[in-house]
Amino acid sequence: MSKKDFAFGRMNYILLAIGMVVIILGFILMAGSGSNETTFNPDIFSARRIKLAPVVCFLGFLFMIYGILHKPSTKE
Repeated sequence: MSKKDFAFGRMNYILLAIGMVVIILGFILMAGSGSNETTFNPDIFSARRIKLAPVVCFLGFLFMIYGILHKPSTKE
């Protein structure tokens, strides 16, 4: 099987994997315990959960788009 049979090059897959790790990290930053009917947890409004984590996820999605659009080098 030649390298021309693949849609992406090696660097594309590396960039996609990095983007996926960044997205997973963003979702981990968003995770935590929530409030229920009897108790209120003010941690649901922390800066980490409502500001940092969505930005990290967004950057991960942008990185994945770049990984898809990155043109593989044509070494023959």
